[in-house]
Amino acid sequence: MKETFRFSGTGGQGLITAGIILAEAALLDGKMAIQSQSYGPEARGGASKAEVILSDAPIHFSRVTKPQTLLLMSQEAADKFAYDAAPNSLVITDSLFVDRVEDRGARRVDLPITHTAVETCGKPLFANIVALGVVAGLTHCVTAASLERAVLDRVPKGTEEANKKALQAGYKLAQGA
Repeated sequence: MKETFRFSGTGGQGLITAGIILAEAALLDGKMAIQSQSYGPEARGGASKAEVILSDAPIHFSRVTKPQTLLLMSQEAADKFAYDAAPNSLVITDSLFVDRVEDRGARRVDLPITHTAVETCGKPLFANIVALGVVAGLTHCVTAASLERAVLDRVPKGTEEANKKALQAGYKLAQGA
């Protein structure tokens, strides 16, 4: 089993952190994982992406060339990073920010990720954790217990309960998709 992911959006949305958390959850599940990232020269506001490869076997090529799961959290990211989605890819968009994605025959799921973060936790900064719940809920790539542990190991002290709520809200969104 080998799974490839690309999380893309705007710098400051926490998608690089989300990629790191997903890789750490996979390690907790006993899988192999590689995470890479890139972002523009802007610290916030420019397009950014995190890529993750999970596997039961050694990973010999560390680049994601055709993401099986693609998370798009901004229109700029959709325009810039959705070019190599395969027809069998799962494309998840934040319906608040993404209007259009070039149709390549992929399965597309539009969800109110940022809206759910605000509704659940009062702030959009939890959208990356909601998105992780969505991704894990739709792909079953890691166990819920490992993902929660990886989230709680990474988030700032004092935000654990809000992040647990955000993660659960993401799983709930995935169930309705």
